[in-house]
Amino acid sequence: MKQASPLFLIDILKVLAALMIILHHLSSYGQIAEDARLVLPRLMTWLFEYGRYAVQIFLVMAGYLAAQSLSRYANIKFSANGLLKLILNRYLRLFAPYAAALIFTIACAYIARIWVNDEFVGQSETLSQFLAHLFFIQGILGLDSISAGAWYVAIDWQLYSVLAILFVSFPSYKALIWLVSIFAVSSLLFFNRSGEYEAYFIYFIGSYGLGALAYLASGFQDVGVKRLAKAALILIGLIIAAASIQQIWLRNFLAWFVALALFLWGNAAYPAGIRQNGLLRAIAWGSQRSYCAFLIHFAFILLANTLYIALGLHTQQSGAIAIVLMLGVVVCSILSANYFYRWIEIPANKLKV
Repeated sequence: MKQASPLFLIDILKVLAALMIILHHLSSYGQIAEDARLVLPRLMTWLFEYGRYAVQIFLVMAGYLAAQSLSRYANIKFSANGLLKLILNRYLRLFAPYAAALIFTIACAYIARIWVNDEFVGQSETLSQFLAHLFFIQGILGLDSISAGAWYVAIDWQLYSVLAILFVSFPSYKALIWLVSIFAVSSLLFFNRSGEYEAYFIYFIGSYGLGALAYLASGFQDVGVKRLAKAALILIGLIIAAASIQQIWLRNFLAWFVALALFLWGNAAYPAGIRQNGLLRAIAWGSQRSYCAFLIHFAFILLANTLYIALGLHTQQSGAIAIVLMLGVVVCSILSANYFYRWIEIPANKLKV
């Protein structure tokens, strides 16, 4: 979820998407979600129903940034060792903050089970469950997720690995564009409509592939590749529109519109005067820490619900108190993400094969 140089639109989308996912989970889990709905029923229902769509934004951006990173290997001869290094280095980049967040979430869940009797807290974690999470295979094995965001990290690694294989194996990017387009359309029209495939890359590669095509259509140097990628992007949009005659899938439209926005403005740098503009500084600061906030927030949802029940506040069914606790979760997630980013994610970026 990081890029080498600050990109204005991507940073805005990362901050908004991370915040939306946190709010979606706050509207979904525990007693505070139920009581907050008494005060803000429409907002909480909207967040519950549509907040999850922010995942599409993350997926499209991840595909865009992955293509940006992998395109440097356009003219390099295929090497199995080089490909393996790419995939392993992606794993290492994701691993450290992810593992730290899992350990913290396990500790918070242990505390929560003392007071909270709710399905979202889950059963006590097992060693095999924890190890499966560390190797990103918990979904494939059908194990319960330790944290609400753990599945995304596993899927991100799958998607990046598949895209890396395609980029390295097909130096003629015109063949690559056709393959990515076929994967994307198959996912958007078939695989993404069945929960049977949720643990595998094919379920999500529609949005991810749109992001990759958006980069190739706008940021790649070869004019022929750019033209073909642009045509593929437009064609997929038309296919999504045509498929909506039978049934409208809003997440597909959202993914395509985000890809289109990245095609048009994805390479735009920050406006001048970022040092003097507090809002721009906040966006840049939040963007760097969005991955850590995404990983850590579920632990604070567990703690907030624990506090709400342990102190007996739930007996009042006070929506106001529940909303205050929700705001506390957001603030704690942001502050903790800052330390996770500085103490764990930055040092971990030096880990490479």
